[in-house]
Amino acid sequence: TRRPAAHRFASSEVTDMQFKFSQYQYQTDAADAVCDVFDGQPLQDGVSYIRDTGIRKPASQVLNPAQDTFDIPELRPVQEMLGHFDADDDTGYRNADLLLDGERLLANIKNVQRRQNLTESPKLYTDPAGAVELDVEMETGTGKTYTYVKTIYELNARYGWSRFIIVVPSVAVREGVYRSLQTTQEHFAGEYGRRLRFFIYNSDRLAQVDRFASDSAIQVMIINMQAFNSGRNQRIIDQRPDSFRGRRPIDVIAATRPILIIDEPQSVEGRQTRESLRKFNALFTLRYSATHREAYNMVYRLDALDAYNRHLVKRIAALGVTFTSSPAAGGFVYLEGVDLSRDRAPAARIGFEVKGASGIRTVVKQLRRKADLFAASNGLAEYADRYVVAEIDGRDSSVTFLNGLKLYAGQFSGGEERTALQRRVQIRETIRTHLRRERELYSRGVKVLSLFFIDEVSKYRLYDGDSGSGRSGEYAKMFEEEYVAVAEAFRREIDDPAYRAYLDGIDARETHQGYFSIDRRKGRQARFVEGKIDRKSRTSSDADAYDLIMRDKERLLSLDEPVRFLFSHSALREGWDNPNVFQICMLKPQTESEIRSRQEIGRGLRLCVNQ
Repeated sequence: TRRPAAHRFASSEVTDMQFKFSQYQYQTDAADAVCDVFDGQPLQDGVSYIRDTGIRKPASQVLNPAQDTFDIPELRPVQEMLGHFDADDDTGYRNADLLLDGERLLANIKNVQRRQNLTESPKLYTDPAGAVELDVEMETGTGKTYTYVKTIYELNARYGWSRFIIVVPSVAVREGVYRSLQTTQEHFAGEYGRRLRFFIYNSDRLAQVDRFASDSAIQVMIINMQAFNSGRNQRIIDQRPDSFRGRRPIDVIAATRPILIIDEPQSVEGRQTRESLRKFNALFTLRYSATHREAYNMVYRLDALDAYNRHLVKRIAALGVTFTSSPAAGGFVYLEGVDLSRDRAPAARIGFEVKGASGIRTVVKQLRRKADLFAASNGLAEYADRYVVAEIDGRDSSVTFLNGLKLYAGQFSGGEERTALQRRVQIRETIRTHLRRERELYSRGVKVLSLFFIDEVSKYRLYDGDSGSGRSGEYAKMFEEEYVAVAEAFRREIDDPAYRAYLDGIDARETHQGYFSIDRRKGRQARFVEGKIDRKSRTSSDADAYDLIMRDKERLLSLDEPVRFLFSHSALREGWDNPNVFQICMLKPQTESEIRSRQEIGRGLRLCVNQ
């Protein structure tokens, strides 16, 4: 039952949503491909060893593991799941050694590759420490994270391995993986009868590392490369803090012989990172990506063409916006498109500026031959030089004016400030296509999202000095102006009372939000929202945006949540997997990197979900 529109978006009223998961054969095939590489390895469950418990202190000085680990609300559910452990118990659990030699492993890999019609590996590729590396290529949107979680369960069921580390390139990917582990917990527990125990590595909460080594359950650590590859965190993982009883955390982790799962290796594996990964003493490494930069032992591939042909991803349609110079020194003119009908002359949807009582605003109107923009704009001088529609051609979707200006659909003319005008047109077109798709899918319970990639954070949000208070930048202001104008015109086309009420209940200021990752060390004034690191420099709205976009996927997908348009610089380029993104707008120069382009476009490929 829908809530009344007037009360739908109260902050305390958020619809509870839970994902329902379906398992596809290709995901099972990908998990089997990895597991079959180790055919011949015996099942050895619960291999124990005497672990290093460190220097024991008097009882009054012993760190409380519960306080050390769970002093933030977000981790309390994990506290309940993990329970408590005895820090003085020296029983540890590790992965059993890999008993297959290189010749047997290579033979198994070639068997898997022949089954998948993949090029056979000429040799056994290994990491710098000599552990075998296996590659899995899965197109963005096909359930890569789901697949490697299933692979974790399968490796445990077949061979007894229970220690896994997922290495990710960024906070966005880290939060996405953590959320996926949460949401699939019940689904996989029903299939395998076991639960994973998982946590995000934090150098301030090293008691979790003790649990990773001492608990007999399937343990999964999620760690982003910055945690062991930079500054203070690297020093802690490699040194012997008193809070960790004088032990090196990396030694405690390495003693478990973990299996490394590298998510998006093209963004992780620089020379320094690969060298750092040696310290983990991995049993072997699994690398998952849609865009591998380097391929080693490829054991499964589901590429972009396969995903498209199997209807596993959305179809892509591109709308380009281009600039054309005007023969006259005129104002902004944009051709949105040409409408044809059987019984009337062609009409053109033309964007231009109009002078009104409250100032100049931009509109899009349907005009026919002989329409004069000077009159339609209420006498703006920029349109005085023969901006009269002379011809509308439906064959090539073009409009020609008496002054010689000819525009094709998607083109605009606008004098010297063309970049700003182009961005405005892109924002308007994104809003327009968003509303059309939203009207189509609203009755089916599908929340429509749009994602903007921008060139500078300051274009969307400006921060004042050290106070951290933010205010709207150029793109945010443009968005709100265009949203009001487009939504007002769009309301006249709506014949669905329920959708009209939904649209009327959303304010332009509340329907957009941004998530950015800014490096403070570069001396910029802008604040960043990546993680809960600098509490003093983050405004409450930034914290809300972080939770909504990065952690509360179900809330963002709910029709009760007003945010539908998201702005990001690069933080959502990979790993962020909200399936209901239908429009992606590039408010930035074209990138020359094919991998980056595929990752950005990939944010919109996932098949959508309903309520």
